[in-house]
Amino acid sequence: MVNPATEEVIDEYLSTDASSVDAALRNAALGQREWASLRLSDRRDGLRAIADMVTEHIDELASLESLDVGKPISRARNEIASVAQAFHYYSGMVDKICGSTIPVDGGIDMTFREPLGVVAVIAPWNFPLAVASWNAAAALAAGNAVVVKPAEDTPLSTRRFAELMATQNLPEHLVQVVLGPGPTVGEMLTSHPLVRKISFTGSTKTGKAVMRSAADTMKRLTLELGGKSASIIFADSDLERAIAEAPMGVFDNTGQDCCARSRILVERTVFTDFVDGFIAATAELRIGAPADEMTELGPLASRLHHERVQAFLDPVEGAVVAGEIPDGPGFWMAPHIVIEPDRRSAIVNEEVFGPVAVVLPFDDEEDAIELANSTIYGLSGSIWTSNLGRALRVAQRVESGTLSVNSNTSVRLQTPFGGFKESGFGRELGMAAIDGYTELKNVFIAT
Repeated sequence: MVNPATEEVIDEYLSTDASSVDAALRNAALGQREWASLRLSDRRDGLRAIADMVTEHIDELASLESLDVGKPISRARNEIASVAQAFHYYSGMVDKICGSTIPVDGGIDMTFREPLGVVAVIAPWNFPLAVASWNAAAALAAGNAVVVKPAEDTPLSTRRFAELMATQNLPEHLVQVVLGPGPTVGEMLTSHPLVRKISFTGSTKTGKAVMRSAADTMKRLTLELGGKSASIIFADSDLERAIAEAPMGVFDNTGQDCCARSRILVERTVFTDFVDGFIAATAELRIGAPADEMTELGPLASRLHHERVQAFLDPVEGAVVAGEIPDGPGFWMAPHIVIEPDRRSAIVNEEVFGPVAVVLPFDDEEDAIELANSTIYGLSGSIWTSNLGRALRVAQRVESGTLSVNSNTSVRLQTPFGGFKESGFGRELGMAAIDGYTELKNVFIAT
């Protein structure tokens, strides 16, 4: 692994081989049976203990995340805090996973929600431990065991989390980590018969490969894939606030976020005012060393990814570069703002996954909706308006799994998160996630 801010090698590891993956899954099956047989209060307390463990080691885990991914330490600390919050949240659901009774003729009918067994979580490189924890916490609350494969470039925090888990008074092998590339270790998980469910977060292209691999054993899937989210800004919005919040809506985590509002759609009558304000606000973002508490934007996560993002920018003329990057080594890239590009261009329609925003004008509500829906993605987005009726009309017609009005947020532990179209299917977070980690069993009793 390489530090993205310095290009120095920070660690090495051996990829998990096939026999070790098989052993991990067989051990997980044993751990799952023990975990599912515990009293509900013991499982609840176990998840709370994991949350407390993360809180106790928040600085250590955040430092590893910052070092590995290149994200600012203040952001990394907030993300690790969300890991503890996820385990606390799902600890409260252990005794609230309910079935129902259904009126039928000739007897009594009831449903039960039962654990799947062994769940594999294939986590992304941009939010390694946070995304893994969302899925692991929900899976554990439902009575499953979890095997996590972090991205090959950013495994440090997840590997350390697994080491800390081994110190807890929990069933052995309940949560395990396997290391290595997706085409080898990931494929072992997606094809292994002991894995009942795959939760994958990553690109749409890789998500399709996961679906194909999982088909032979009919695994359940939750796929959280790519995005090209739109922020729709109407002239009647609080324009000053929309401008102030727009930069971090797209450039947070250096744009390496599937929820980034990388398409900013602005009503034509306020287009120039917004663009001027947006450029000025973006230029004030602090780009620098991830370990600096004041840093807001760090480097891109790897050289390969830097080259990929740059390839989107090379054909573009007239992009505004807002901000200055540090001198010296590192995979640095300042925010780029592309004003009114061709609506059919790659930079408008494809996921760049870097610090690149396109700003496009629209003429009316219908035009805004058509433009927002014009990509293959449908993960997240925002609507900025002071008209509640318009906000609801537009929200109902925009093809996206998660929308915010007068906000650029996407993720809350209590609410379902997931995409439409080629942004994937299934839902993470909230009570909806529990449904994805359980089987629904129906029992009829003749009377």
